[in-house]
Amino acid sequence: MSNKPAKNIRPLRKLWPFLRLYKKQLAYASTALVVAAAATLALPVALRFLIDAGFSAENSSQINQQFSGLLVLAVVLGIATATRYYFVTWIGERLVADIRNAVYQHILKLSPVFFESTRTGEVLSRLTTDTTLIQSVIGSSLSIALRNALTFSGGLTMLFVTSPKLTAIILLVIPVVLVPIIIFGRRVRTLSRASQDTVADTSSLAQEVLNAMQTVQAYTAEAYEAKRYQTAVETAFSTALRRIRTRAVLTLLVILLVFAAVVAVLWIGAQSVMSGNMTPGLLGQFLLYAIFTAGAVGALSETWGELQRAAGATERLVEILDTEPAIQAPTQISTMPSSLRGEVHFDGIHFSYPSRPDVAVLENFDLHIKAGETVALVGPSGAGKTTVFQLLLRFYDPQSGSIRLDNTAITACDPAAVRRHLGLVPQEPIIFAASAADNIRYGDEDASQEQVIHAAKHAAADGFIQQQPEGYNTFLGERGMRLSGGQKQRIAIARAMLKNAEVVLLDEATSALDAESEQLVQQALEELTENRTTLVIAHRLATVREADRIVVMEKGRVVATGSHDELVAEGGLYARLAKLQFKD
Repeated sequence: MSNKPAKNIRPLRKLWPFLRLYKKQLAYASTALVVAAAATLALPVALRFLIDAGFSAENSSQINQQFSGLLVLAVVLGIATATRYYFVTWIGERLVADIRNAVYQHILKLSPVFFESTRTGEVLSRLTTDTTLIQSVIGSSLSIALRNALTFSGGLTMLFVTSPKLTAIILLVIPVVLVPIIIFGRRVRTLSRASQDTVADTSSLAQEVLNAMQTVQAYTAEAYEAKRYQTAVETAFSTALRRIRTRAVLTLLVILLVFAAVVAVLWIGAQSVMSGNMTPGLLGQFLLYAIFTAGAVGALSETWGELQRAAGATERLVEILDTEPAIQAPTQISTMPSSLRGEVHFDGIHFSYPSRPDVAVLENFDLHIKAGETVALVGPSGAGKTTVFQLLLRFYDPQSGSIRLDNTAITACDPAAVRRHLGLVPQEPIIFAASAADNIRYGDEDASQEQVIHAAKHAAADGFIQQQPEGYNTFLGERGMRLSGGQKQRIAIARAMLKNAEVVLLDEATSALDAESEQLVQQALEELTENRTTLVIAHRLATVREADRIVVMEKGRVVATGSHDELVAEGGLYARLAKLQFKD
């Protein structure tokens, strides 16, 4: 993901596809903005007439009219400002909600290749920090910038109308004012981006540690991790402090240079009043327009940095939205049958992970599995067993060769259509921060409560779920903190049962369990795999002795296949592994 700062605010145009959905609200906000600016610019004219009319008894009726006019302008300005605030803030909130939804939905479609090179904390920072910045800018800074742009252009026009001579003098000193503002503005922009990056690093570090809290506490590394986080926070603070200092200097320069120029010009105007070339009211009008215009320039310099920060945030979010999933449906899509026999074919597979293109994980890999057959994949770590699952699930596509379910090539199908026929029970089951029923219903979101309970019973999970305080409505905690390892596995098996897929993938489903839990889970697995095509990854050979066929893998190849007894008698890798694990 690119970390280049936005050099201008052009990336904000990428927000238009989201904004154009709310043209009516934009029209209301724009109208209110123009009315508020017009009312503001009308105030100096009303004040001029009031001053030139003089405060005397014979002019009392005219003075009353002028004050009434000022009051009407104040009412119009108040209503227009409130209306602008409401609609602009509404648009900002709505826009950020839409962007967050769009980015999150797109992230869910990205394949594991994306997450090999992008940290989860970085993505979360984009979803939170960057979208919040956009919300602040669209809901506030952009409105302020537009209002001040209108005030500046309108005020400059009225300055010319009021006194071309004084305005010409102001224009001559503008370059002297703008050059330092531009120089310091660029510095603020660079430091702002650096500040965002350090905040993202802090967020990423915190998430990593929180997800590994038990390991941190088991190794009594709390002080070490606290120090690491403190270092990251202090780095973020130091970077932010440099940005704050630079911005403070920028603000000082703006105020000093702009108002010094205004004071100098007003001194010349005062000489014109004393010489009779200008009325006091006209000078008062010019004074107010000069203040409005100078204030608008100052406000624009303040918001310019914010707009560029938002442009950078928009750029980074659009980068995610523009990232194409490495695995997606082909142009000429094949339809996956609604139900399968469950045959699986791997033919001539060559595969390397994108992050390690020079390392072949599978080489000339062939494996044919009959419908209803249970096949175990065994072999040393790094043999490519898990990769077989990942290719079948279409998390990755092989560089060559074909994978078929029945007679349909999975690379010719929509990945979601392929995955609907596969049920996965991973080695470390994922339990969501939801109820037991919702976790099981992840296998079929439309399942009834009766179907959920039925799946739980067959997975030997109903007993411990019913013992929970609220039964199937019990909140299981983040990552299933309230459950034991065996209970998590049985929830995962119930989930796979509810999915009712034709092909079941078991990845070390009992490797980390005690004997009693393993027996319960093994019984549940027998229920799950009955009459289904099953692929099992196992390091513990005792769990796969009864498999229809055992496939021995080494260095990405099939080196032997057969039953347990056949492979032991044959000698070789499997016999060595069996000798290490079985005393007999």
